[in-house]
Amino acid sequence: MRFLLDTEQRAFAKTLDGMLGSSDTPSTIRSWAAGDPGPGRTLWSRLAEAGVFGLAVPERHEGLGLLPVELGVAFTELGRHAVPGPLVETVAAAALLDRLGDRAPAETWLPRIAAGAALVSLCAPDAGSPYALDADTADAVFVVEDDTVWLAAGRGPLQRSSDPARRLFRPTGATVLVEGPTVRAATSYATDVAALTTAAQALGLGRALLDHTVAYAAQRTQFGVAIGSFQAVKHRLADVLLALEFAQPLVHSAALALASDAPSARRECAAAKVTAGEAAYAASRTALQVHGALGYTEELELSLWIRKARALRDAWGTPAACRSLVLAP
Repeated sequence: MRFLLDTEQRAFAKTLDGMLGSSDTPSTIRSWAAGDPGPGRTLWSRLAEAGVFGLAVPERHEGLGLLPVELGVAFTELGRHAVPGPLVETVAAAALLDRLGDRAPAETWLPRIAAGAALVSLCAPDAGSPYALDADTADAVFVVEDDTVWLAAGRGPLQRSSDPARRLFRPTGATVLVEGPTVRAATSYATDVAALTTAAQALGLGRALLDHTVAYAAQRTQFGVAIGSFQAVKHRLADVLLALEFAQPLVHSAALALASDAPSARRECAAAKVTAGEAAYAASRTALQVHGALGYTEELELSLWIRKARALRDAWGTPAACRSLVLAP
């Protein structure tokens, strides 16, 4: 199995990294958390122009995919820059709509998703959460329960999250969109896509946290030397690096399994999700400890990354739920 990205995939990652690096994502994150989606919608359009959402939409609906490996590449960069919004939910909804067996919802929504004209959210209570991310900003909120897909009509009050940029709402009122036996299979596939892209986001987030923490440990001094020269600090950073390096091939392997519809895809997506999520969470705890306290990370805007790590670890499959899937007979 080939775990190395090809030239085109590496160039795609570099392009996204450059674009997001010049987009002042910290300001976008703060605006999104405060309920002002304007800068985030502008960034969303730029991501669509770069082809990110087209990767989740088949060519027959004006997309490029579904291309799980390229989605993994894109979401690693989105995680590295902590981009806010229902990114995972939008690509998972695209995967769901494409496999429902009813052409009408797919023809209505997939071309708009690929073009970045529709920002949608997906709520799957059976996957562990009754809340829809960013339902106040989304153009549509899809809810899947048992063998029915609903289009939500409204939303409840905003719920608190460990990451202020994750705006959670409980969908209210609904119109039946599709029901029948195809819904369960489509939902299962969509949740695998969500697990994979969340794992890739966590991987990118963890690498950004490690980079920031290594740089800080090299410049901050104590007793006349850089704190990065202390063995205790070196060991913590090395542990984080090893965890992220171990997660990288699991994310790539899960993407390849999903691309080939392999029977092991669900188990591999769960393994990638739990490994990358735990690695990112370890990176966040190490970053907080090395920087000294939450107040310092607020000054450096690193808290925007730290707060997201725990949310990504638990979204679309808690560590316990993912381990159960991996160990299932």
